[in-house]
Formats: sequence, structure tokens, C-alpha cells
Amino acid sequence: MTSEQSLPQSLIVTETDLERLRSVIDHQGGGRMAELAEMLDGELSRARVVASEAVPPDVVTMNSTVVFEDEQTGERRQVTLVYPRDARSDEGRISVLAPIGSALIGLSVGQSITWPLPGGRSKRLRIVEVPYQPEAAGHYHL
Repeated sequence: MTSEQSLPQSLIVTETDLERLRSVIDHQGGGRMAELAEMLDGELSRARVVASEAVPPDVVTMNSTVVFEDEQTGERRQVTLVYPRDARSDEGRISVLAPIGSALIGLSVGQSITWPLPGGRSKRLRIVEVPYQPEAAGHYHL
């Protein structure tokens, strides 16, 4: 299956990440954050859940560093996917509740996703590399 097909892609999420992310989603109030939490919830509902020890090393998990490419512009960016409380966009620490953060969770190297952005726009992102994944490094409790 290529990433160009319209079938849902295989997302992989660890049991620990799923549990923590459900808590983040449950604690969002109204407004923009609630809308973003719903988008994340939708992504998680279609993910395959695995034990932290069983997640492939090329999957974007929480606290992973990921290099992605904007397929429209060719621009590459490296970010670390974090929980909202740890987000510092100026340091490249992107919240999982940010539109780009929700798009990245659970994808593997080589996969692409078209993700809606504010104002009716969208971005097509492709995962290029996961230089650091906590589970692959044996850091199961980040």
C-alpha cells in the first residue's frame, strides 16, 4: 500500500502514550484546545496499540525527536513531540495538541499524512527520520 491511497494509514501508539494522551484529552476545556483534543482523539482511535517494548524504533512516540518534510515546499524540520505542559516552540518542542503534533504521533518513517490547518488550509507531511525515540533508547518512563 502506498501512502497516496485513501485507506487509513497504520498508526502505532504505545500503551503508556495512549493512557497519558487520553488523560490530556480528558482535561481539555472548551474552545480551540477542545477542538484540537478531538482531532487527536480521532487519530488515537484508529491506532494499533502496542507495549512500549514492542514499538518499532522508526515510529513517532511521545518525546521522540522527528524529522519531517513538508511535501509541498520540500522544507524539512526537526522537532520533539511533547505533552502540552512541556511545549516550547522556540526550542522545537511541539505539543501533541498542536495541529502538526497531532499529525505526527504514531506515524513511521516514510509515511505521509495530509493534515488540516487553521483557516481551511492543509499540509502534507512525510516522516523522514526518527533520530531519537525514548522506547528505542530504553527510556520507558519519560
